[in-house]
Amino acid sequence: MSLDELKGIIEGLLFVAGEDGLTEEQLASILKVERETVQEALHDLEVDLKEMKRGMQLIEMAGAYQLTTKPEHALYFQQLVEAPGHTGLSQAALETLAIVAYKQPITRVEIEEIRGVKTEKAIQTLTAKLLIKDVGRAEGSGRAILYGTTKEFLDYFGLKSLKELPPLPDQVDEGFLEEDADLFFKKFEEGMEPLLSEDNSES
Repeated sequence: MSLDELKGIIEGLLFVAGEDGLTEEQLASILKVERETVQEALHDLEVDLKEMKRGMQLIEMAGAYQLTTKPEHALYFQQLVEAPGHTGLSQAALETLAIVAYKQPITRVEIEEIRGVKTEKAIQTLTAKLLIKDVGRAEGSGRAILYGTTKEFLDYFGLKSLKELPPLPDQVDEGFLEEDADLFFKKFEEGMEPLLSEDNSES
């Protein structure tokens, strides 16, 4: 396997791994190559992304490598959020956003425990739209990313602060059942619907 092919595979693996990233040991195990070979490929990939002015960057965090967008491109992501035809949110994204809004700061695993399904794609969408962001790290092993809402979230829904979020039903807590979860999401959608309609009409 050539170095260029190895870099391509690693880039794809890191894209699929998302925020969890992959360590050198994991990559070496998956690719069936020596760790030194992985280190060389990672270094070359990082250089390529920089020199070719690609839209992604390779970063290392807590021993794991991730592909992330570049901070200097944030202005364009904001324009995407505001662009007509791109303001809508899917049901999955809206449910995920509701959980983050009311339970923040919260980890991806905690969100998935509430929704009962994987939420990585929804989190990527919301992050790209600048509606949620990394607000820190959880305690304990792994130091999972904690998510919270952004100023753009407030602007998107026309809110002055989180205190203006629609009230939730009583008894909604960390252990609420599936039927309560449905009510949780329905209540959020009902409360946000007028704001979403106004936002889209102005677009």
